[in-house]
Amino acid sequence: MNMKSHMFLTYPLICFLFLSSFVYGQLDYKYYDTTCPSLIKIVRNGVWSAISNDTRMPASLLRLHFHDCFVNGCDGSILLDDTSTFTGEKNAFPNRNSARGYEVIDAIKANVEKACPSTVSCTDILTLAAREAIYLTRGPFWSVCLGRRDSLTASQNAANDQLPSPFEPLVNITAKFVSKGAHTLGFAQCSTFKRRLFDFDGSGNPDPTLDSSLLGSLRSVCPNQKDSDSNLAPLDAVTINRFDNVYFKNLMNNSGLLESDQALMNDNTTAALVSNFSKYPYLFSKEFAASMVKLINIGVLTGQNGEIRKNCRVVN
Repeated sequence: MNMKSHMFLTYPLICFLFLSSFVYGQLDYKYYDTTCPSLIKIVRNGVWSAISNDTRMPASLLRLHFHDCFVNGCDGSILLDDTSTFTGEKNAFPNRNSARGYEVIDAIKANVEKACPSTVSCTDILTLAAREAIYLTRGPFWSVCLGRRDSLTASQNAANDQLPSPFEPLVNITAKFVSKGAHTLGFAQCSTFKRRLFDFDGSGNPDPTLDSSLLGSLRSVCPNQKDSDSNLAPLDAVTINRFDNVYFKNLMNNSGLLESDQALMNDNTTAALVSNFSKYPYLFSKEFAASMVKLINIGVLTGQNGEIRKNCRVVN
């Protein structure tokens, strides 16, 4: 897959209606009610503390959760460090130098272990942390079934193959989102959209669909030089740290940051979704929550499969 490294990006919410293949199995809303009754409070406090110190953290936690679930299911595999027996997902192209929030999950896990040793999986902690991150930024709340177990391995190749790139055409991205889902909120590195600013399609000119005022603003953040590649620009410059539907309003005004985002307006089906979400914020929140309920149950490990890690970075 031809994907550039050092990227920090988010993905459009375009396939709510296509999410499928989710498994509740042995998951239960009350799974930890007796074995770890303080779990939700610990996770919420940990996420709130992280957000207080870093306003980018909600997007980072959501992206971390999404990238975990997208690769072979929601199993905490993205949290594993490389070992002598496998190369994990942390240094896959879509994650390298861009996936963030590991230390937040580590801190929450440490506090959970103090309260409830060897009881709660890292996968459930990450799943709850993503929910709390959105809820604490004025986004929707969704119920989470619990009881996931942690994977025993991870795969860099799987992450490279299964995670979408912002450089792919819409048809490829849509195919990858079928049965998986997506997320919004956050920032992108200049390297993921710079060609739209200076040399779109090798023409030597900017992307003609890009709003002219946005073009000027982005060029100031991302000058046409290599050392600006890692600079960050918000996907939604209007309400940077708030979960809302302004992202879709931006697309309607040709102000989508990533090329793959703005391409949603070139397809009748996705353009209709963008239009509806831009007009009706309640609809967007409702559909987002519904998509997350389905996403978090993809490919989960339960019962005797996997394990409950004591340290999210290593297999027991």
